[in-house]
Amino acid sequence: MFKQTTTYKNRSHLKTVIGLFSLFCLMAISVLQPSTGFCGQNDYRLGVGDTISIKVFDEPDLSVKVLLGDTASFSFPLLGEIQVEGMTVKQVESLITMRLKGSYLIKPKVSVLVVAYRKFYVKGEVKSPGEYSYSPQLTMDKVISLAGGFTNRANKKKIYIQSEKNSKKRTRRANLNTIIQPGDVITVERRFF
Repeated sequence: MFKQTTTYKNRSHLKTVIGLFSLFCLMAISVLQPSTGFCGQNDYRLGVGDTISIKVFDEPDLSVKVLLGDTASFSFPLLGEIQVEGMTVKQVESLITMRLKGSYLIKPKVSVLVVAYRKFYVKGEVKSPGEYSYSPQLTMDKVISLAGGFTNRANKKKIYIQSEKNSKKRTRRANLNTIIQPGDVITVERRFF
């Protein structure tokens, strides 16, 4: 009988060690996970032109996919118009959860994902200037490739990006390794010799 108790305690101790080790591994993986290009969906700020999917678990009538129009807002069943300009997907999840909780549902579980990012724009000395669909981990060299490459008159050292940051437009110089954000306007200047 004493032997069985000792074995049981050893198994219990082993389960605790394995559980702690598993927790440590999960924490290490989350810290070491590579970035998704700019800052990931959790940090991405929503704006006009983004398409988001909202799912309320076990409530198919409350699950929608919406394109954020001119005001970056959308109409949601039961809640009416919701303004999401500059919010992260986590903030939108919290907002919808809070507004549904109590009045409509006891414990709503809401998931929000960016289905399609707003477009970015390329102008100047590229072969095919225009608007392009954004995808994570997009760098300037990939953008130039999407736009057909540089023209013969392109100044490869004078590439500029105009981004919106906190509702202000900011222009900065870029190189071929610069990360592109949705909504960016990229200009490739012309060389004169």
